[in-house]
Formats: sequence, C-alpha cells, structure tokens
Amino acid sequence: MAKIVKFPINNSAKLGYKKVRKRKGVNLEDFGQLNMFTTPPSEARVVSMQSYESAFEQALYLDEENSEQAAEYYWKAIKAGECAADAYCNLGILESARENYVKAIDCLTNCLKHDPRHFEAHYNLANVYSEVGELNLAKLHYEISIEIEPDFESSYYNLGLVMAMQKDFKDAVRVLTKYKELAPDTEQENVEKLINSLQRSMKSKAQ
Repeated sequence: MAKIVKFPINNSAKLGYKKVRKRKGVNLEDFGQLNMFTTPPSEARVVSMQSYESAFEQALYLDEENSEQAAEYYWKAIKAGECAADAYCNLGILESARENYVKAIDCLTNCLKHDPRHFEAHYNLANVYSEVGELNLAKLHYEISIEIEPDFESSYYNLGLVMAMQKDFKDAVRVLTKYKELAPDTEQENVEKLINSLQRSMKSKAQ
C-alpha cells in the first residue's frame, strides 16, 4: 500500500500503514441494545457475514477481504456513532491507497477529532504527509505517535527516513538506532547499512 519514498539509499522504503484491526471495547447499551452476555455462549460461532453484530465489524471483515464495500460499512458505522474514530482511521488508509490524499487527510483528522490520542491515526497521517512531501507535518505526527506508543518500531524507521530527507543526518542516525533496538533480527542488516550510509553522508558533509 505504501509507495517508495525517494532517499539517497537504494531500497529504503517507508514502512506501511497501520489499520485498526479489531473493534475496541464497545458497550452495546450505548447503542440501545441490552448487553445480556459478557461472553458469547460456548456453542456460538460465526457462520456468515450477517452474523456480525455491527457495521464496524462488517467493515473490518470486508476490509480484510479487500472488498470495495468496506468503505460503505465504515461510513455506516460512523453514521451510527459506532467506533467512529477507528472507522475514520481505516477510511483514511483506503483513501490513501487510492491516492486520494486530501480525502485521506480529511478522514484521519476527523479521527483525531473523536480521539486526539488515536495512535494509528497519527502514524497513518504521518505516512500520508510523507507521501505528499509535507515532511515537517510528517515528522510531527511520527513524533506524536512515538509519544503514544513508544515501542512501535515502524514510527522510528519512518521518522528516521524523514529526518534524512531533511538532511538532519545526526538525528536520523539517533532515531534509526532506536529502531534497530526494537526491530526483529531480520531487519538488523538493512538498518545497519542505512545507518552506516548516513554516517558516511555526515562525514562527507563535514569535509
């Protein structure tokens, strides 16, 4: 879903978007339904899409299936006042995938109106701003996402790329070193090459 961000080092791609993958705790009584069971009966099981209890759950299912109908059900959830922040967040990702960046930004900022500390919205908004070259705004939202979720490694990686694109090599190395601490073993070699390349750029700039 994410596009390559041009950068002096080959194969350095921004890490992708982060969807809200499951419904966060919702009290059915908030939507006029009696919440009679805290857990479903043991014999209950999902047999079809129609068995989902809400528009948001259906939207998540359709989104996972890459169905065009996902957006329709996210809008239904928003109109019903159900998981509105999460629905706007995932709509923003869908709009970004279609390269409708203005609509993507509108959806993600609407998410933040409902939940100003929505981690995924800040992270995804940073990705969109990076896509359209608004690097200062991208940097700001990556930094906010790190404040909210300091262990999410992709925020550090993408922030490091943005700082490098702004030729702030020293801070880029600092942030990518933090990414290296959190990243899986499979990423260690690539990030080490990236850091070494930035350090060479710093030395070249100093000469």
